[in-house]
Amino acid sequence: MCDTCGCNITPGNEHLARRKNSQGQDAITVLKSLLSANDLEAAHNREHFDRHDVLALNLMSSPGSGKTLLLEATIEALKDEFRIAVIEGDLETENDAARIRAKGVPAVQITTGSACHLDAHMVHGALHHLNLDNVDILFIENVGNLVCPASFDLGQHRNITLLSVTEGDDKPAKYPVMFRAADLVLLTKTDLLPVLDDFDPARAEDCLRNLANPAPALRLSAKKKDGLAAWFDWLRGERTAQKDRVRAGQVLRPAVQPDGVRLHAVTDQTDGQRSAGPRHLFRGA
Repeated sequence: MCDTCGCNITPGNEHLARRKNSQGQDAITVLKSLLSANDLEAAHNREHFDRHDVLALNLMSSPGSGKTLLLEATIEALKDEFRIAVIEGDLETENDAARIRAKGVPAVQITTGSACHLDAHMVHGALHHLNLDNVDILFIENVGNLVCPASFDLGQHRNITLLSVTEGDDKPAKYPVMFRAADLVLLTKTDLLPVLDDFDPARAEDCLRNLANPAPALRLSAKKKDGLAAWFDWLRGERTAQKDRVRAGQVLRPAVQPDGVRLHAVTDQTDGQRSAGPRHLFRGA
């Protein structure tokens, strides 16, 4: 997988891969160095967030689960309560960022080319286009993918994983790396349950619990505005908790999954010398 999808060499770290490989290092050594560099950059990002009293949330899911629609509904409901900003990650286009800007909040689009996840370097670049002094909650909408995003620390404080009822109730069992990383699971598009009677929400939650993950699991429909109150309350609680951590000098790190890191290390065969690696553009707030 990883030697063809471009997820190890990203637009944010490609320069590091070229430099490290020029020293004659093998592919696994280069990969470990890239992961270490990512963690250092993530810690730097988190320091920025904490210094500016920003709660950073990483939204992960497969494509089409409703991440952007959920953000639109959240902004509509909470824009007078919190100052919100969004970083959008997609392979191409700035469609999602344009939707967010239309709601009156700043959004930075990262286009990753062939990279199937965001990394800390890309997020750091996007932060240069945001004034964190004017942000209470930063949502990072990761690239649609149920594997790789869970393995890379971006500097966020919490991971939120979406599972839509159109996908199958066994997804937590089939993609354990992603769902083990979740601090909150949102079951989305529940308005479709009457016509998708083969999806059992209770079974989906059982699959989550079988991973020994006690994260809250909320059911909602952003389109119909059903079940959003619990989501908003969770956000309020996390925002208060972040302010308390900042005052106490405490740092919260996300549950980055070592299984995913090992997966990358085993499957990567790149020599770090791509002539035309993934590209990205930051289209600012």
